[in-house]
Amino acid sequence: MRLGIVSTGAGWQVEELKRAAEDRGWDVVMLSPTRFSVTLPEIDLSIQGRTVTDCDAVLVRSVPLGSLEQVVFRLDVLYALESSGIPVVNRPFTIERTVDKFYTSVVLSGIGLPTPKTVVVERLSDAMEYFDQLGGDVVVKPVFGSNGVGIVRIRDKDEAYRVFKGFQLLRYVFYMQEFVPHGDYDVRVFWANGDVVSAMKRLSGGWKNNIHQGGKPEYYRVDDELRAVCGKIAEVFKADYLGIDLLFSEDGRMYVIEVNGIPGWRGLQSITDVNIAGEILRCIEKRKLL
Repeated sequence: MRLGIVSTGAGWQVEELKRAAEDRGWDVVMLSPTRFSVTLPEIDLSIQGRTVTDCDAVLVRSVPLGSLEQVVFRLDVLYALESSGIPVVNRPFTIERTVDKFYTSVVLSGIGLPTPKTVVVERLSDAMEYFDQLGGDVVVKPVFGSNGVGIVRIRDKDEAYRVFKGFQLLRYVFYMQEFVPHGDYDVRVFWANGDVVSAMKRLSGGWKNNIHQGGKPEYYRVDDELRAVCGKIAEVFKADYLGIDLLFSEDGRMYVIEVNGIPGWRGLQSITDVNIAGEILRCIEKRKLL
């Protein structure tokens, strides 16, 4: 078994995956997502002189930001790998849909799952108008992003104008959600192979709970109702595995706030006995049997 891991670098998660793969006796090769070359009409995909189509499966751990053409090309390469018969985990379809927060929100709304009220606009004047309509307390997120980086909460109109003006100059889209008062924690559920692998509360002293932003992990028990919600999300995104982020408001209502098709799990691994890297590799084994 030859596994190609698409990643811009090593890092803890990649090292865990390599270790779990090597324990299975697999050969692991690293594939930089910025070094692909494609030759047509044979659809010969290679990277740094290595033929990628020699891999038995490909595991995607990062699709870095770039120009629109670069991002589209990187996703197209994954689709081309898949069309050549090589299992790609997660599927390009899943990655393309979950990397875009706006599209994720549209999909979740379409299947009737609760999300915070969201507004996406391009013009500064529209952003200011909807800032008021959302109650003057909003969370602004980059459409593409992870680990809580670039997410800001704005509660002042003058501050909103300054932030939005900067977004306008950089030609960003304004992705705003109403702030949902909650108990200074959210929940990350890790889903793989058709079921919940484990889950954690991410606790903080403020409103931002990501582990990369200082959140502290604590084990969380997932009940049958929540398991069904996560299964519905995994099905609609055709996912082998996902990180699903949930928020519970002060009045007890649940909101889906993010779906991550390339989730990290370092914080979760610290409070569970399940080998999460092994569970991800099980996704590949299942796909190879199909």
